[in-house]
Amino acid sequence: MKLDQASILQLAEHLEDCELEARDTLKVTDQHPDMDWDDAYAIQDEIRRRKLARGARIVGLKAGLTSHAKMKQMGVESPVFGFLADTFVVPDGGEVRMDELIHPKVEPEICFVTKAPLRGPGCHIAAVLAATDFVMAGIEIIDSRYRDFKFDLKSVVADNCSSSRFVVGGRIADPADVDLRTLGVVMERNGQLIGLGAGAAVLGHPAAAVAMLANHLGARGEEIPAGSLILSGGITEAVAVERGDHVNLRIQDLGSVGCKFI
Repeated sequence: MKLDQASILQLAEHLEDCELEARDTLKVTDQHPDMDWDDAYAIQDEIRRRKLARGARIVGLKAGLTSHAKMKQMGVESPVFGFLADTFVVPDGGEVRMDELIHPKVEPEICFVTKAPLRGPGCHIAAVLAATDFVMAGIEIIDSRYRDFKFDLKSVVADNCSSSRFVVGGRIADPADVDLRTLGVVMERNGQLIGLGAGAAVLGHPAAAVAMLANHLGARGEEIPAGSLILSGGITEAVAVERGDHVNLRIQDLGSVGCKFI
């Protein structure tokens, strides 16, 4: 690690304040160009600790930048990982308040709920499928705290991978009953098509993103607990939304889920 503990605490407080107050900031590597991956995840861990100290619960995990479309859009080459707090949850059909966010974007996700823990190293797609209770459709609302969505990979990790809100719903399915690679995905905003893809857009198979998450945590002495909700990553590019927009996602065999921005 390159940063001392005082710097990690200060950066975590700054980034979370930006989240809670809906204000943007320059990427943290502008001030700390030498920070490394351990520093970035240490800042994210401190943001999680701050939320837990205020009574929040961690309800799941997320993989980010897992599709070639997203990697190209954001100019990065590898996935990143973050956590999901209960304060991020929006009910299916619910409302997302724009005044609580900076510049939100939506992306379609195939979501996993585990029935057994997953731990790396050596986790693979088959292990993920065996440990999955069910899969379902989800919309992640990302909202980077960095001005104009301009960041590098270490900065976005520190910012909990742009996490802000998410919606899950539709129909649940046993992963043994569907081919997650070929599930068709259609996302609409106000009835107009804004995203079209299939599950294979996420690293060839969305369970591969979950396996990578388990291996990442395993290297840190952690695991994906049983009962976790995991967002496996955006299938299409993220699309900006505005006040008044209705977003609806349909995934083959998983039904539909939606929300409104007010």
